[in-house]
Amino acid sequence: MSAADSPIQAAAVPCADGTVHADLEIDAKGLNCPLPILRAKKALAQLQSGQVLKVLTTDRNALRDFQAFCKQTGNALLAQQEEEGVGVHYLRRR
Repeated sequence: MSAADSPIQAAAVPCADGTVHADLEIDAKGLNCPLPILRAKKALAQLQSGQVLKVLTTDRNALRDFQAFCKQTGNALLAQQEEEGVGVHYLRRR
């Protein structure tokens, strides 16, 4: 798999209100539980403490899944929103 085909992309994307930006973004759209969480876990391992991960999902249970994941792992869930059927989750690595 080439870097262009990788679902993990470096990004500095502001949230709609401009208050949250991501150091890394992953596209987990079309994947069902537990794959979005597993992709997020792998991506968080690439980040340093305090950096922010943005995860895009279409799994309807992802909002609850990411809340539980952050509570269990100690990573901060900064924001969650839905934009045109796509869940957007911002996590800060502990």
